[in-house]
Amino acid sequence: GLGFNIVGGTDQQYVSNDSSIYVSRIKKDGAAYLDGRLQEGDKILAVNGKDLKDLRHKDAVELFRNAGYDVSLKIQRRLQPQNGPVGHQSDGESGGLPLAAVLVPGLALAAAAVWILLRYRQRM
Repeated sequence: GLGFNIVGGTDQQYVSNDSSIYVSRIKKDGAAYLDGRLQEGDKILAVNGKDLKDLRHKDAVELFRNAGYDVSLKIQRRLQPQNGPVGHQSDGESGGLPLAAVLVPGLALAAAAVWILLRYRQRM
């Protein structure tokens, strides 16, 4: 498989009044995970040039299953990853810096500083 799960469709709307197809989960070590470009929450607009607009969920799943070895996806990126529907940006728009991009390095630096301080105190 392609290594990700989808939600949505005309019969299973994920976002109210929106029958689009969304990436619900990226499977660890699957093709999408190893490629690194697709993200959970991305809206998939087309597969190999075939528009996913107004498709039932099972019809979208069939398109993915029959996509072949080389798969081209047209996506719309989610502004910020989180559970549930949020706003999206279209291709070419710049999004803000995700909070995790600031917090994770900051926490890593703080943890390293504490570790160095504790090692320094042990030597005294």
